[in-house]
Amino acid sequence: MLGTLSRIGAGAPEVIELFDYLEDTPLWMKDEAGHYEWANVALLLNFGLKTRAEIIGRTDYNFCGEVLANQYRIDDERVLRGERILSRVELVGRFNHTARWCVTSKVPLRDPQGNIVGTAGVTRPINPGDTGAPATAATPSGSPLSVAIRFISQNYTDRITNDDLAKACGLSVRAFERQFQAAYHSSPHDYLRQLRVRMSCSALVFSRKSLAEVATEFGFADQSHFTKEFRKFMAETPRAYRVRYQQRA
Repeated sequence: MLGTLSRIGAGAPEVIELFDYLEDTPLWMKDEAGHYEWANVALLLNFGLKTRAEIIGRTDYNFCGEVLANQYRIDDERVLRGERILSRVELVGRFNHTARWCVTSKVPLRDPQGNIVGTAGVTRPINPGDTGAPATAATPSGSPLSVAIRFISQNYTDRITNDDLAKACGLSVRAFERQFQAAYHSSPHDYLRQLRVRMSCSALVFSRKSLAEVATEFGFADQSHFTKEFRKFMAETPRAYRVRYQQRA
């Protein structure tokens, strides 16, 4: 790729920037050991990260459950041997302790001498109505309180009480709150608040909706409430976050 681009006077950084404009289509490049060397904005949002610096040099074991990370590493090792993995349906982990069914492709990265030096991949979520889509997207195997996490992920814009979640899990409210805090180091209420903020990030980056519209869409009382909650979890205002990513800083 680099050699071909150099013949027409183009550089990889200018071309690769285009991948930041792909909404909900994570793309990445890794070295031979599985460390991320580059990721587009969609992958950062998938993992709930603010900047590329938070992913560079880290591996899937830092962001996904061990079961999923092991599967990704097995696939990477196949690609490092020269194989290509094309249009594979698999679960892709997300920042909110869930996973969704995606179609993933991976290819080897080679240096100018043709030696394989890493892997590159791209994935896109499968819509429930797509042909061949699995009926449900479950949370990763072994994830505690998966019923509650799935319920929150599907209803985060609504009013959700601990009573609702405890009932869904078949637990008393006290037992549910204790187990949730131990598993996710957060109260259910704070987890829901942070999820709403994280889910709003994609709309800030990829849509032209006003802040008031985004606030309403993701379950906040109004723009002021949205700004207050966003600043608490992201250490900047929604407006500043939007401007930073629009500039692709």
